[in-house]
Amino acid sequence: MDLSSLQRLSDMIRRADLHRIHPELLNCLPSLSLPSMDFPPSASGNIRELLANCLPDRFSHGNQTENSVLDGVMDDVMNMVAPLMYRPITRRPFFVFLGGVMFCLLASSTCHPVACHSARLSSIMQRCDYAGITVLIMTSFYPTVYYSFMCNPFLCNLYLGFITVLGITTMVFSQLPFFQGPKFRSHRASLFFGMGVSSVVPIVHKLILFRNQPEATQTAGYEVLMGVVNGLGALIYATRIPERWRPGKFDIPGSSHQLFHILVVAAAYIHYRAGLLYLRWRDLKGC
Repeated sequence: MDLSSLQRLSDMIRRADLHRIHPELLNCLPSLSLPSMDFPPSASGNIRELLANCLPDRFSHGNQTENSVLDGVMDDVMNMVAPLMYRPITRRPFFVFLGGVMFCLLASSTCHPVACHSARLSSIMQRCDYAGITVLIMTSFYPTVYYSFMCNPFLCNLYLGFITVLGITTMVFSQLPFFQGPKFRSHRASLFFGMGVSSVVPIVHKLILFRNQPEATQTAGYEVLMGVVNGLGALIYATRIPERWRPGKFDIPGSSHQLFHILVVAAAYIHYRAGLLYLRWRDLKGC
């Protein structure tokens, strides 16, 4: 689209009463009031005609200049109108994940400055730290599983129930006093790593069910990247890299524990981006 067309489009938008467009569409197109319905790609060719019939004063066939502009921005019109044809799905699984991230980071940031107070308080705070890690891993499953299998309640409840039971079991086990000893460092990392690896099953299942949906592939790519980042963090934590190579050189900056936390935050952000894709996918296409 050239510059003059963009300027004309800007004038059209400025003249439009955007606050009234949604109610007018609801009155004109009864389908907009349904809880959810499919919006097939073939409908994109008829959206111009539907809009012209609903709002003849805004989408006039007599004005060739405005018509040419509308033809050039049909994708933008689709992006505005298509979401109106659906009621947004629940955000609760996504918010549960965000709550798990905040709990994990809060527990960790509280643990480190307070743990040096005494041996007893250090033991308590370490348990809180392990609980936060478990909650983060467990809640990260919720958006993936719910939005992948929301149209199949049995599979959705099966996977959610499995990860919830596994997370609670891990949390209980991580609270045992002997589990906090240095000799169990690799065992702790392996336990949390195992929880993360269990996400492979629902992700592969999702790819099989929705192999023709680009959103399934995109979200799976984010989730694989998140798993790689988390796995790298667990490996660094368990092997104590780089301080094992240069003892005493990384006691303050650059220790394995610090690198581990950086990677955890990076993985959480990657999963957040995947969650946004899930929401957009299900909002627009439903079941």
